[in-house]
Order: sequence, then C-alpha cells, then structure tokens
Amino acid sequence: MSKNVVICGAGFIGSHIARAFAASNPQVRLTLASRNPSRLREDLSRSITPDVKSASVDVTDISTLRPAFENAHTVVSLVGILQGSPAKFEAVQWKGAENVAIAAQEAGAKLIHLSAIGADPNSPLISPRTKGLGEKSVLSRSPTATIIRPSLVFGPGDSFFARFATLSAFLPFMPVFGGGTSRFQPIYVGDIARLVEICSHTEIPQIKTAVEGKILEAGGPEIFTYKQIMELVLKYTGRWRPIISAPFWVGRMQGMVFEQLPENILSISRDQVSQLELDNVVSEEQARTVPDLLEAHAGGPLKSVHEILPTYL
Repeated sequence: MSKNVVICGAGFIGSHIARAFAASNPQVRLTLASRNPSRLREDLSRSITPDVKSASVDVTDISTLRPAFENAHTVVSLVGILQGSPAKFEAVQWKGAENVAIAAQEAGAKLIHLSAIGADPNSPLISPRTKGLGEKSVLSRSPTATIIRPSLVFGPGDSFFARFATLSAFLPFMPVFGGGTSRFQPIYVGDIARLVEICSHTEIPQIKTAVEGKILEAGGPEIFTYKQIMELVLKYTGRWRPIISAPFWVGRMQGMVFEQLPENILSISRDQVSQLELDNVVSEEQARTVPDLLEAHAGGPLKSVHEILPTYL
C-alpha cells in the first residue's frame, strides 16, 4: 500500500530512515523536509527510489510545515541541534518540536519523534531540558505520538566515532574527562531506522499497543565507558595513542572558549561536557522493548559496534 512519509530533518539519521522506508515498501512516497534538503534528495532519488520530494521548512515557523505535511501518513521528527545559545535550543528542540507535533496532528499523520536518553524537562542542562520540554509538548499536542530516545547513534556518516577517528590522526593523545567512566550504549543508525519504520505500522495491533503514545529507549547490545569508546576508535583505525583524562572543570573551561568560536571538529560546549558526567544507557525497565520489536517485526537482532565500526573507520 502506498504511504506518504515526511522526514523532518534531512541529515545523517534522516537518510537512513528514508532508506529503511524505501526498502520495506517500494510504493512509499518520501518527502525530505529541512532547511536544505536538496542534496540528500538527489542522492536518495539516485540510490533508492525516484519518488523522493523535498520541502524547505523552518521548524520555528509552523506555516512552512503545514504544506509539507499535507496528506502525510507518517511524520518523522528529527528536530534537534548540538550547539547554540539557550534561546536557539528552546526555539528548535522545544518550540520547534511542538510546531512539528501541531502540524502533524492537523494533517492526521502518525508522528514519530526522536529525542535522546537523558531528556528531562527539569534538567539544569539546556540540551536535555529542552529535549524533555519538547517531549512534553509533543505528547500534549499529539497524544498518540511515539517518542524514541536513542543513546549514542553510530554508523557511516556519524558525528561521534568518525569525528574521533579523524582526531586520532593528528592528536598526540585521545582525551576523556573525569576518567572516562560514564557509560554509553551505542546503537547502529540502521537499527534506529528499522525501529522508526516499524513504529509507523500502527495498523498492526501488536505494534500499536507497543508504541502508540509511548516513550521508547533505544540502545545497542553492548555498554561501554567513554574511555572504552576511545579504545574502540583506536582499535578500528589501527592507531595507538595514550588516553589522557582531564578533570571536568578543565573540559568546561575548554567549552567556554569553543562556544564562542565557529563550529569545527574540536568544538565542544560546557553543556556537552557536563552531560559526559551522566550515564547514557537504557533503563532496566525498557531493556527488552526495542530488541523485541526489532526481532519480532524486522527480522534480526541489534547490530554490534564490532560488526559496523570496521566498515567505516
């Protein structure tokens, strides 16, 4: 059956989600909606399906969203930023997410919203706080929405493992903060894409019960400390570097400087450094939710970093 899917956010994760929908349904009609969707649209129209459209939208202006969402069966919201002022985080991750939810509800579309583990409307940190406020707004505006909270997302084109692989080529050491003891549960971007596609099938009773109006935490099959992640980068790039830890206060001083500069491969914010003090793993209550969905409806288990990292680092 033909399905019109709008992916609001045409970057790393959005491209994989588009491919997952196209692979599962040759009749799918995809619309890539973002500030600059044209390059990704051209790539996808060549590689997966010619039926890919693009729409230039601004999530802070709901009037740009309504025509892009018209006749949509599913809207996938990938609203988020990594750096910016507190006002920008609020405009995009909170109010922007709310605008997407309003426009999706008006269009009668199923909404799937990607947030992040650690989202908390009461957090003192700007990114998790605005993520949490965005979640609240999404569910208040679109009560049947599905919210997915991934841990660290990896895969070809990511901005974490690939970034540190590049840094390892010219830095004399690999940096961590506070001993690198905070824990992550990296999840392959292809598994996130499969999960999003599954969540669109609320015509299937078992899926509807599992995902409608729910918050799903998503992590991979392994948990690593931050230091172990640096060791993985070195292992799969074939390099040796000492891993040196600095106190968190040093990282925050570094962030205070880099926040004032144009974004580059060394960029980090005080907010991001503070988040590294917290674990980023799936709760025990949700440990089997996403793996069971993928195994039941997508034909396979979660991918390991040891299977994927060697293919692109």
